Amino acid sequence: MAQLGTGIGWRPEIADAVERMPGIDWVEAVAENVCPGHLPDSLLRLRKRGVTVVPHGVSLGLGGAERPDEARLTALAERAEALGSPLVTEHIAFVRAGGALTASPHLEAGHLLPVPRTRDALAVLCENVRIAQDALPVPLAVENIAALISWPGEEMTEGQFLYELVERTGVRLLIDVANLHTNHVNRGEDPSRALDELPVEAIAYVHVAGGFERDGVWHDSHAHAVPRPVLDILADLASRTRPPGVLLERDENFPEEGELERELTAIRETVDTATPVSAAAASTPDPAEGPAPTAPATPETRQRVALAQAALLSALVAGTPAPEGFDGARLRVQSRALGAKRADVVAKVAPELPWIIGESYRADFLGYARTRPMTGGYRQDALDFAEHLLLAGRPEDAAARGELTAWWLERSGPKPLEGRPFTRWLRTRTARIALRRARRHAPGQAGVDTDPAPVT
Repeated sequence: MAQLGTGIGWRPEIADAVERMPGIDWVEAVAENVCPGHLPDSLLRLRKRGVTVVPHGVSLGLGGAERPDEARLTALAERAEALGSPLVTEHIAFVRAGGALTASPHLEAGHLLPVPRTRDALAVLCENVRIAQDALPVPLAVENIAALISWPGEEMTEGQFLYELVERTGVRLLIDVANLHTNHVNRGEDPSRALDELPVEAIAYVHVAGGFERDGVWHDSHAHAVPRPVLDILADLASRTRPPGVLLERDENFPEEGELERELTAIRETVDTATPVSAAAASTPDPAEGPAPTAPATPETRQRVALAQAALLSALVAGTPAPEGFDGARLRVQSRALGAKRADVVAKVAPELPWIIGESYRADFLGYARTRPMTGGYRQDALDFAEHLLLAGRPEDAAARGELTAWWLERSGPKPLEGRPFTRWLRTRTARIALRRARRHAPGQAGVDTDPAPVT
């Protein structure tokens, strides 16, 4: 297994700082944000210095009921090859639901959601992982995720679930100790027990990150300093095995460069000073004591998982009733968190929107999100939001409405999607404006058309 050392999540906002930091052995880049044919200069310089770059995927949805999308797998493989990576990583999560398996609308979460720790879900996950392994040119490691909600009727602990996954597929593990802390606060799960049950020899590397607690709920924000309880879990893990790599994740609200370096130092010192447990104290789970054997992922198994995931996601993003057995209050917290994340990510992928719409952007978007589940990616979500506002005659300021119209037209392409009311109206309106402008500028016609074309 590759020895990675100490690393940090590479993000464009801190690219220069990462290049200057001493003791950075490797970096991790979000796979979907890297184009193989146009790698960022910063990553190229890091690679030239011998710094390893690992692509970290967020959109495969290996825990989803559908088989992994071939195009997404191909894209992940291309990034691994372009970066010369020794492995790639993804998540044990589902990110979309609905569609053919459920005869219901396709829905996107825009976020990583937990899979139920059941034999059905494990069978689907194992088959999806094997499909991904066959498609990738380098080994795959999968990450445990943080969750605000728990599935009813779970049949395994997290440690047992991960142990069985490794046993059946040989996949490696990316253990996020911050996520273990999150699940301890939100779901009452003991991080030490999870580590007891893990096959620590399968760990490829470890994530460390910060978050915050609000109203008894821990939010894995990746925007705050790493708290002491997370470092304590890292120390517990490091006392059981020396992790091949440890990485600091930070996605936003970036502090001064010196603060990042201090966090990295604390992480190194935590690993280096961890006291090894004795062989007698260390526990290795006996497969015979684990869950009952899991059957293959039959079409019926996939459909059962699909129906359960679609019902949960619909409750979170489309306002349908909470499925039986779920904590309604927690679902509402998760639903608000998903809406807030959509607003934040759309503001990042389409930064013109908050600028055009102004102070009402967030309230407008959250109002839109309550009745408009995401059915595509975030860029499509931005377009749909803009169309939603324009159909409602928003923004009220005519100049802003004109800017938003121009923005929508430019990004919808020369032939926007057919059949939408706004598209039909806008094409007619745009043609009328173009004709008026042509008449005004035609020879001998200056001043003939005195009715100014309103910008809408």
